[in-house]
Amino acid sequence: MNKEERIIESAIDVFLEKGIEKSTVSEIVKKAEIAQGTFYLYFDSKLSVMPKIAEVMVDKMIDALSKNVTGETIEKEIQSVIDIIFTLTKEYKSLTTLIYAGLTQTQYVGNWEKIYAPLYQFIESLLIKRKENGETRETLNTTFTSKILIGSIESVAEQMYLYDDSSEEKVSEYKEELLKFILHGI
Repeated sequence: MNKEERIIESAIDVFLEKGIEKSTVSEIVKKAEIAQGTFYLYFDSKLSVMPKIAEVMVDKMIDALSKNVTGETIEKEIQSVIDIIFTLTKEYKSLTTLIYAGLTQTQYVGNWEKIYAPLYQFIESLLIKRKENGETRETLNTTFTSKILIGSIESVAEQMYLYDDSSEEKVSEYKEELLKFILHGI
């Protein structure tokens, strides 16, 4: 792991343990085993680490999607996307909460679209392929729809795991309805 990666991993650990407000750069660098000056070579403040933390989560999503979204039909591909995003939201519940708290309450919220661009591009490439095969409506705007899909899927997953603490039965019902909704729209 290079120094920047150590800073990011240490920041995640410290933020999760103490909360963003109570965490300090000193605690982050101590955990990363680097000098405080080294931290400032990469980041301006503890909050400036937040976009990189969000990139870690997006990378996890893209990695999982790349390995697992290989359905023969658009329905199976969308189902895989839903399942993966729900699984990662549940598995990284604390990290997801941290990212929202750290980005949405700072000036770094403007980085959201840039951070999510690779994820949107992944979904858009799936949609383009399916549109070319005649599996979606001809008028489908793949750029807009990729953002709508990710936003919708993440929103429902977060509702299930971050706010409601839902039963697996309820989660399954929501996932099924979400799939129907998406398929109807595309």
